[in-house]
Amino acid sequence: MKADRLDSLEATYQAIFEKRNLAREKALAQCRRATRSASRAIRTIHRLELDEATRLIEESRNILAESKSALALHPEILYTGFFQDAQKEYVEASLTFAFVTQRQVSSHHDLDVDAAVYLNGLGEAAGELRRYVLDRLRHDNIEECERILTCMEQIYGLLVTIDYPDGLTRGLRRTTDMVRGVLERTRGDFTVAARQSNLEAELRRAARLQP
Repeated sequence: MKADRLDSLEATYQAIFEKRNLAREKALAQCRRATRSASRAIRTIHRLELDEATRLIEESRNILAESKSALALHPEILYTGFFQDAQKEYVEASLTFAFVTQRQVSSHHDLDVDAAVYLNGLGEAAGELRRYVLDRLRHDNIEECERILTCMEQIYGLLVTIDYPDGLTRGLRRTTDMVRGVLERTRGDFTVAARQSNLEAELRRAARLQP
């Protein structure tokens, strides 16, 4: 190749990478918006503002779908990580909503995400369920806490069976370890609160029986 040929290729490669950079910048902005919507959805779920949570989850889904479509011609950008991180936040919001409202739990196909992204989002949802349990404990809603604790146990029971290299699962082993710790702490908090509730109920019953 003659040296002057390199000069003629400059414009070609400048155009290629300029187009990729523009696509990346647009996708980054979209992913930030999708992540914000999903994060806000999680906050509204904890406040039990479920209509608003539904709207924000759908908003996040639509933004991600638009971004994914725009990046279809740029797989080298689509799989660099930031898009999957935004998807994980969306999965976390969607599944937290499903567990709290007792809706059907969506699969990764339903949410249009990769299986590894889904499982990590599921693990993150367990952390939000702990927060929900603690809120319900403050309202002395023992039965609801017991239901959510069962959901958390099922999440851990699923994640612990997926024992594959981190390169395939996007670090799922670390997420699973986090869920185990969250589950153990939540089970301990629930046990103490349930015993306290039972004791208070017994004391009230004894007081009513006294002449």
